[in-house]
Amino acid sequence: MESIDKFDLAILQELQADARLTNAELAQRVGLSAAPCWRRVRALEAAGIIRGYHAEIDRHKIGLGVLAFVRVDTERVSADATSKLEDAIRKLPEVVACHYISGTGTFELQVVAPDLDGFSRFARHSLMSLPNVKDLHTSFSLGEVKASHALPLEHLSKFP
Repeated sequence: MESIDKFDLAILQELQADARLTNAELAQRVGLSAAPCWRRVRALEAAGIIRGYHAEIDRHKIGLGVLAFVRVDTERVSADATSKLEDAIRKLPEVVACHYISGTGTFELQVVAPDLDGFSRFARHSLMSLPNVKDLHTSFSLGEVKASHALPLEHLSKFP
């Protein structure tokens, strides 16, 4: 995909707001007929711009009341040790996001758990057992101000 035009931008905005739109509904909202709209969506998927479609689940309603931000400090930073730690982190379903970070620490994890006892067990048995982990520093969410998976797209509206 060479560039994103106003129709692609409109498709991305609409799908971020509601990925359950039918192709006909999407086409009508963005001002295209169904076939060209479908082709554009497929092109956005093929280019890796649209990576998937997901259900947004309320973690509280399924019993995951704790959200923790865990900074992981490692013993050493080498390509092999970091790769092994990354692989181990990917296997933990309680870790819902992981970022390799600059500054103090090596990784920043977002971890969910049913309650503080559940998080404590997970931290002691799983996180502290990860390869090359030196220390953990944890902060807990006291309330969500904003949680969105929608990306800002305004910078794409500057068409040549």
